[in-house]
Amino acid sequence: MATTGMQLFGLVLSIMGWVGGFLVCTLPMWRVTAFIGNNIVTAQITWEGLWMNCIWQSTGEIQCKVYDSLLALPSDMKAARGLTVLALLICTLALTLGVLGVKCTECVGLPSLKARLARVSGVLFVIAGFLILVPVCWTAHSIIRDFYDPYVAAPHKRELGPALYLGWGGSALLLIGGSLLYAGSNPPGIPSSPTFSSGESSPRRAGGPAQVKGYV
Repeated sequence: MATTGMQLFGLVLSIMGWVGGFLVCTLPMWRVTAFIGNNIVTAQITWEGLWMNCIWQSTGEIQCKVYDSLLALPSDMKAARGLTVLALLICTLALTLGVLGVKCTECVGLPSLKARLARVSGVLFVIAGFLILVPVCWTAHSIIRDFYDPYVAAPHKRELGPALYLGWGGSALLLIGGSLLYAGSNPPGIPSSPTFSSGESSPRRAGGPAQVKGYV
């Protein structure tokens, strides 16, 4: 019963991480405008994401524009696109295997096969968590590096957007959920320690104790 609860808890955390990864991939809030020094004018704020950039006006109007060319994007943004999309596809496959493999479902009849499917699902969720974590950390590193670079002009400096924090949280949920799902899916029928029969280890001798006779 405890392993079933661990499986379900891990699957729920993984689903939450999957939703967070989807929001990270779609939201245009990876980079936001940085206000440095005496620059307190907030008439417009620029948001930059993987697929589009948006400008928020002080009047409440938001204008978004999809990137025209994939080849014109920087290398880190191309890699972030590929890794996040790959992570979402892996999460979809992992969720399918996880639903088939948890003990509370009856989609698969063999308990050993269900345990293997659940373990594979947990491993895939962990891999997806790493795939989301890499571009988020990479982008955060480049933003911080450019922010403290004196050769980068102030209007071109950016700050960490909300999508990056959401990415860290989503990847953590995937890593924890996948680990719990894997740990709670022990294959049945495998004894934890070797067993021994209760019989005697050596047979009894057929005859009684040997008698020693003395000779003169």
